[in-house]
Amino acid sequence: MSTAHIITTEAEAIDTARALAARFREGAGERDRDRRLPWAELDESLASGLWGITIPRECGGAFVRQRVVAEVFRILASGDSSLAQIPQNHVEIIDLVRQTGSDAQKRLIFGRVLQGARLGNAFSEYKGKNVEDFQTRIRREGDFYVVNGEKFYSTGALFAHLVPIIAISEDDGRVYAAIAERVAPGLTVIDNWDGFGQRTTASGTVKIENVYVPAEYVVPAYIAYENPSPAGPQSQILHAAIDLGIAEAAIAKTIELVRHHARPWIDAHQDHAWEDPYTIAAIGDLKIRFNAAVEVLAVAADVTDEAIAAPDAQSIGRAKIAVAEAKVLTTEIAILATNKLFELGGTRSTLAQHNLDRLWRDARTHTLHDPVRWKYSTIGQYYLTGREPPLHSWI
Repeated sequence: MSTAHIITTEAEAIDTARALAARFREGAGERDRDRRLPWAELDESLASGLWGITIPRECGGAFVRQRVVAEVFRILASGDSSLAQIPQNHVEIIDLVRQTGSDAQKRLIFGRVLQGARLGNAFSEYKGKNVEDFQTRIRREGDFYVVNGEKFYSTGALFAHLVPIIAISEDDGRVYAAIAERVAPGLTVIDNWDGFGQRTTASGTVKIENVYVPAEYVVPAYIAYENPSPAGPQSQILHAAIDLGIAEAAIAKTIELVRHHARPWIDAHQDHAWEDPYTIAAIGDLKIRFNAAVEVLAVAADVTDEAIAAPDAQSIGRAKIAVAEAKVLTTEIAILATNKLFELGGTRSTLAQHNLDRLWRDARTHTLHDPVRWKYSTIGQYYLTGREPPLHSWI
């Protein structure tokens, strides 16, 4: 594991993301088609320094604004959304450690990240009655914690150096995050993700059988989950940005097809597809919705920064609602844009040689992370009755 570059400014973070996205865009379709896991691309991404931009300045990071975090992830997702989703959980655990870890834990864990360690994900389970019904258990044994359980949707775990595991304590019934070594005895990562989208994220199973984790690598995650905290909005911003990046890629490809490959419909009486009035209007509609989502997400990021700086029930509530509004718009434009790609691009856009269905599959899969239909209700209750949104991190 080599030392990663350390990014020090927001401009450098965005420029780095643009350069990486341009390279990752080439070959994204082939990686998806062949399900070739992006080891080399992840190493390049890690070495660039982007994985450390949310680490606090006092710990050696740039601690960029959430607006910049969103922009970085949108740019990366416009190149390859799988390569944007893999570091998503890495950033989330950095935020969790920042909020709940001791000073010593922050120095230890953030120091390893800045030296080039990737954090994975062993958060979610699919056997419980809902997303918060965790069966994984943790107990204290002297200077160690012992963890047992099974996880799924473990994006990034296969590629990680450290695998954060969310578990319920047998001692006090609260939620902890145990950050285990990827090579720890008893920790097995199984590459069995077979979803039709986000095919190269390796979001499969993690089995945890008597995994010993040193106490200094176990943080009291319940602090962020039992109290108003920016954990939810920060997590949701990343998801929204990835969806927006997929939409951006789809719109760009649609315009390319219309300009250079699609044929006009016979009743348009035009020589080129880009002269078709209905196509023109549809492109205008896509760009309006996309630009609106970009701006609403940027505002939501600013509101989240305010909540990070001064967290209380009201500021966290405002951030949750602002990000939920953005998530509604980014979900809608991701699905709409990836549908319109084929409608406006014509039948030839469906040919397997182009693999453009990857964009729709990625959008449809990633937008399922949490149900947008519930966000409408939460937003409406907030404005209509003043009811604060739930504490959990899925909003």
